[in-house]
Amino acid sequence: MNTITRNPRMHAPGPHRVRGVGLIEVLVAVAILAFGLLGIAALQATALRNSQSSYQRSQAVTSTYSILDRMRANRTVTLANGYNTTRTCTVDASDGSQAGNDIHDWMAETQKALGTSACGTINCTQPAATYQCTITVEWDDSRGTKGSSAQKLATSTAI
Repeated sequence: MNTITRNPRMHAPGPHRVRGVGLIEVLVAVAILAFGLLGIAALQATALRNSQSSYQRSQAVTSTYSILDRMRANRTVTLANGYNTTRTCTVDASDGSQAGNDIHDWMAETQKALGTSACGTINCTQPAATYQCTITVEWDDSRGTKGSSAQKLATSTAI
């Protein structure tokens, strides 16, 4: 009688014969990858929004220092309250004076940097021994703050 011996590893019965990755495992891996990529995209969008908001705040600071430097250069008119303005949201025509030209140029630069919704106020007072000026710049930052549009930056310094 001829007996055939079989190698048990080659012909194992049952599920042990199936090799490779199943469809369910691939589906789970793709789902995890998709959620990870969505998270990265949301993170990128938030970073871009915050970057724009930060840029606008830097432009507002630069704008306030610009008018303060102009006011320091024209100190006599500044001390006579020649630069004081109420809340201005338009670029008005200059009255021909140095202070008028400075305010006109300042508002034009501010609106160019921050958009046409930007507004500015200059208020100088003499509360004590020093002459104190407060420059306020407001702009629409609804893109950077998810709907809260009012952003305000006030810089106060002695002239």
